[in-house]
Amino acid sequence: MAIHKEGYPFIALFAAVNLLAFLFAAWLGWVLLPLTVWCVAFFRDPERKAPEGENLVICPADGRLLPVVEVAPPPELGMGDAPRVRLSIFMNVFNVHVNRNPVGGTVVALSYRPGKFFNASFDKASVHNERMSVRLRATTGQELAVVQIAGLVARRIVCDLVQGQGVRAGARFGIIRFGSRVDVYLPAGSEVLVTPGTVTRAGETVLARLV
Repeated sequence: MAIHKEGYPFIALFAAVNLLAFLFAAWLGWVLLPLTVWCVAFFRDPERKAPEGENLVICPADGRLLPVVEVAPPPELGMGDAPRVRLSIFMNVFNVHVNRNPVGGTVVALSYRPGKFFNASFDKASVHNERMSVRLRATTGQELAVVQIAGLVARRIVCDLVQGQGVRAGARFGIIRFGSRVDVYLPAGSEVLVTPGTVTRAGETVLARLV
């Protein structure tokens, strides 16, 4: 099982504590073993094959689709105040947390904003929580935003993108540690292909079609 590079320090720490627990008392080691196994599983980084089609918007995160709403994208991205369809994927602590590009194209802008750590399933998390916002221009010319949002226990957002970089749909671009959310703001007129409650897979599930 492939592991994301962000996970190695945590896995080493969990394993060391677990080993010490076994040396202290076998029963304690067995009690802590599931936590070590969970830590390894949390940072798993499976291979995914993105569906083909330049007008497709691919899901950036594993998880569950929250209610679909229309709101303005993060103001720091400079995309205007007009409401856009927002698709939000909530990741619990058992989901794969590696994030993937929703479209192929170019990174127009990035902006990090510190904030609070409300439960990521709450709607207010999109406004008040710590976040990393990315503005993308698809190969079709349309622009959309993808936003990594910290959750109740998440304390680190990792985004490997840089402004001006070319990106491939479905390719890895970052990770959020320990429970979080990813929002996608679609261009006007996009055709949404999923419904609230849908279980998604990063890099594979098709969220929408650009029109």
